[in-house]
Amino acid sequence: MIPRYSRPDMVAIWSPETRFRIWYEIEAHACDAMADLGVIPRENAQAVWKAGDIAFDVARIDAIEAVTKHDVIAFLTHLAEIIGNEEARFVHQGMTSSDVLDTTFNIQLTRAADILLADIKALLAALKRRAYEYKDTIRIGRSHGIHAEPTTMGLTFARFYAEMDRNMSRMRTARAEIATGAISGAIGTFANIDPRIEAHVCNKMGLVPEPISTQVIPRDRHAAFFSTLGIIASSIENIAVEIRHMQRTEVLEAEEFFSQGQKGSSAMPHKRNPVLTENLTGLARLVRMAVVPAMENVALWHERDISHSSVERNIGPDTTVTLDFALARLTSVIDKLVVYPQNMLANMHKLRGLVMSQRVLLALTQAGISRERAYHLVQRNAMKVWERGKDFRKELLNDIDVRAALSEDEINEKFDLGYHTKHVNTIFRRVFGEHTAEAN
Repeated sequence: MIPRYSRPDMVAIWSPETRFRIWYEIEAHACDAMADLGVIPRENAQAVWKAGDIAFDVARIDAIEAVTKHDVIAFLTHLAEIIGNEEARFVHQGMTSSDVLDTTFNIQLTRAADILLADIKALLAALKRRAYEYKDTIRIGRSHGIHAEPTTMGLTFARFYAEMDRNMSRMRTARAEIATGAISGAIGTFANIDPRIEAHVCNKMGLVPEPISTQVIPRDRHAAFFSTLGIIASSIENIAVEIRHMQRTEVLEAEEFFSQGQKGSSAMPHKRNPVLTENLTGLARLVRMAVVPAMENVALWHERDISHSSVERNIGPDTTVTLDFALARLTSVIDKLVVYPQNMLANMHKLRGLVMSQRVLLALTQAGISRERAYHLVQRNAMKVWERGKDFRKELLNDIDVRAALSEDEINEKFDLGYHTKHVNTIFRRVFGEHTAEAN
């Protein structure tokens, strides 16, 4: 997590100031609930809230921790310095450090999820706009990197929209699963704290009580959360790789916006490189890097050990900050992407009609020729295009065996590009759930 790939709102979630503020609110709400239950005096609970107007001294907490070697104790010591030892004597009663740490971590993850959901929403809007803009713009589809059959640029954007829409659903599910809190005591049995205190704190902090915890909240929840971030990162890379391929000089069907004064190479002034999408490919790797450690955190010794802690202190901020940045960057790339429809048509015709081979094959079988024989007839003409630069349509028209089955008009009809776009509106309705005529 470095400033170059960070945005301030997400970074703020993981700042020490935010973390200590959440710790404080958890402790204060717990004191309120204890006072409501008559466990501690009301005036002690009220005294804790007096610290709310005071900024916690991060440096002072760090200095205390340097001695205590315990972050929560350091914080509680500093809190007592602010409100007084007598007023603070019931703070943290019946609680364990993980009650504070785990509940805080999940609050931070839910807040991060809210930002990521907003990011995905913005990306979806950009993808949808470009999908309708190029709904009927013909381009060649490719399999194995080789020309296959015609599609449209709009369908390319639409399939990325559908993928990101699934990611929106995954992110919502991940947020809901991670939004639990635990104020259940040393090993989760509530031996020294009433379950109603947990319910009160969770309600105030926007969480639901963890049904059963040990000393920690179960880490399968976190594994699911970070796995979801990894999937979203992979989808970002999926889109980025397509744009990178389209920007290749030999293809040049689209390219990243190149701003006034931008430089592509320190050595070659002519260069316009897909640096943003290459960057996104790298950032996706960083986010996915957290998935396996998150899964390995699920298996802890007995009621808890601390092996998960160092992992989460890193992957919590690093993955959410990185993914937030990547989603925002991709949205900007999509918004500004420069598309070249004429280059798409030029690429379409590079193989001189060869991409219509399946239509001819099917027409021959419909005319009564066996599929094996029809495949042979089409392929022998296709190879002349590959190997000798011939025109596919002309070769078919001059093939006696093909002409015995298909007339000149029937062959010519098989080269109509519009044939391949007749169901675009149907696909758009499936993806966007609306009539295409009303979309813009």
